[in-house]
Amino acid sequence: MTEEAKHSEPQADPAVSVVGPGAGETIVLGPTRMRVLEDGSHTGGRLAIAESVLAPHTQGPPQHRHARHDEGFYILSGTVRFTVGAEDYDATSGTLVMVPPGTPHTFANPTDQPAVMLSTFTPDLYVQYFRDLQEVLADGRPLTRQANIDAMSRYATEPATDHT
Repeated sequence: MTEEAKHSEPQADPAVSVVGPGAGETIVLGPTRMRVLEDGSHTGGRLAIAESVLAPHTQGPPQHRHARHDEGFYILSGTVRFTVGAEDYDATSGTLVMVPPGTPHTFANPTDQPAVMLSTFTPDLYVQYFRDLQEVLADGRPLTRQANIDAMSRYATEPATDHT
């Protein structure tokens, strides 16, 4: 058997992760509730997945760029406004938005209805950012722009101030 064939064979007893409705780690960031469905622990750090519910009129994080990971957003319900550089895109149910490394972006829910989206992070690097923000709130500190930027900096992410 070739070395390539050995590596492409399925594992004898692969670990399967099943996260049912209502299960998973919950992270609450003000009006946003996130349910971490996969934090990278079952994917060797290659992929993380989270479901987020954005309350009406919720602003997202400061516009930012990731240096080391792709971020995907699949809109399950409602409308999420993505700002990419100076351009706004209103993504409705059934829309996928993929953001490659280096692309300035943010998102918000400008509507009167909640919005639900599924997010992917490849690799899983960015999930800890959300945990860090929850810790800021748990410590009784406000979730300011600077608190966001400080947390981002720990995960190969920086504010996008020039929109390029």
